[in-house]
Amino acid sequence: MSVSAAPFHKERIPVSRPLWREALVGIDWLALHSSPVYYGLGIPKGDGSAVVLIPGFMGTDSYLYEMYYWLKRIGYSPYMSKIGLNADCLNLLVGKLSQTINQAHDETGKKVHLIGHSLGGVLARSTAVRHPKWIESVTSLGSPFRGISSHPSVLKMGDTVRSRIVRNKKHVDTQPDCYTAFCDCEAVTNMMEIFPEKVHQTAIYTKTDGVVDWKVCVTQDSANNFEVMGTHMGLVFNASVYYIVATRLASHADVKH
Repeated sequence: MSVSAAPFHKERIPVSRPLWREALVGIDWLALHSSPVYYGLGIPKGDGSAVVLIPGFMGTDSYLYEMYYWLKRIGYSPYMSKIGLNADCLNLLVGKLSQTINQAHDETGKKVHLIGHSLGGVLARSTAVRHPKWIESVTSLGSPFRGISSHPSVLKMGDTVRSRIVRNKKHVDTQPDCYTAFCDCEAVTNMMEIFPEKVHQTAIYTKTDGVVDWKVCVTQDSANNFEVMGTHMGLVFNASVYYIVATRLASHADVKH
């Protein structure tokens, strides 16, 4: 099993991405609803393990309900992250996520699977480094866990969020470099560390991603990387993604109570 992706590059890199393609997210949603996978056909069933879903940048749990109910239908115990809006101090968000994971672990008696979309996948990997004994696997959907390489408009939104965090200073652990890869908080430090060897990892990406550079969304081990067609936002509504998730979750089932 591979231990990690390549080192995280701290410098922000604006890249030209086909942002206009994200308007096609509806096609991903329609294709999902016409796929047998959505109805639990032709995929392995779950074993009741907990699966925590984590939203991406500027998102909340609400847009993940499609995947939430699908996971429930195929035999898993899904949980929403309960982190609120994913546009805050990363250390604060990881702290909230850790509470949800702890709850899921206690209630199911098994290690927990994490599925994070975009920035949610980065939070998932940071949390797995912090609490590896709780985590069975981490699946990232278009998550830039190897560096900040996104469309300029996304980077600009990040600047706005950072300015608000620093201006409000509502968290005692807010650092001068908060919401950047140069912050020395535990959450960001965890992102830079070697990924736990015993935690399974799956990186799903699309080369037609209109938001982030797909090359920062993959691990060094090609066996962990899965390419699909579609949009960045549509990765949570993508039939191919659902098939990969079902297959990988089943192969990484935690049989220990």
